[in-house]
Amino acid sequence: MNLYLRLLWTLLRAWRAPRLAPGDTLERTLRVLPNDLDVNGHMNNGRYLTVIDLMLVEYFVRSGFAQAMLRRGWRPMAGGSFITYRRGLKPFEAYTLRFRLDASDDHWNYMRFEFVRGERVCAAGYMKGAAVARDGLVPNATSYAAMGLAPLPHPLPAPVRDWLAAEHGVMQAAW
Repeated sequence: MNLYLRLLWTLLRAWRAPRLAPGDTLERTLRVLPNDLDVNGHMNNGRYLTVIDLMLVEYFVRSGFAQAMLRRGWRPMAGGSFITYRRGLKPFEAYTLRFRLDASDDHWNYMRFEFVRGERVCAAGYMKGAAVARDGLVPNATSYAAMGLAPLPHPLPAPVRDWLAAEHGVMQAAW
C-alpha cells in the first residue's frame, strides 16, 4: 500500500473516531508491508518514523489540534526524534504501536511511542513537535488555549531531559 493511501486512510479514520484528550494513549495494530522492508528483510529504520508521522496526524486530528492550527494558519513542525531498536519486525508481522503525548514545555510537545509485538517492545522513543506561525514557534499556552485546554502539567520525563541535553551538545559541536 502506498504511503499516500495510508495517510488518506489515517485521515478518514481519525475524522470519524472519538476525540482524544492530551495524554491519552493512541494504539493501532498494524502490519509490516513489503514496501516497509529494507535489504535485511525487516522493517526499515526510516519506516518506523514514517509510521510515527501517521500516528501524529491521527493524534492531531482527534485531539482538535489540527483544526485549531488550520483556523489560525499555523502548521505542525517536528523538532527531532530519537528511537532505540531492540527487535526487528518481519514481513507481514502484526505489531501494536502505542503513541501518547507525554509532556510539554513552553513551545514543544513530547510524544512517546512504542512498537510492540506480543509483550515485547521492538522499538521505542520520543519525538517532539510544535506549532509554527509566520513569526516562529507558537507558545504552548497559546496553542492549547486555542483548543480550550491548558498545557500538560507533567514534568519532562528523564529520557526527554537527557535527550535535550544530548541535543544541545550535538548542536554545540556542529561545525
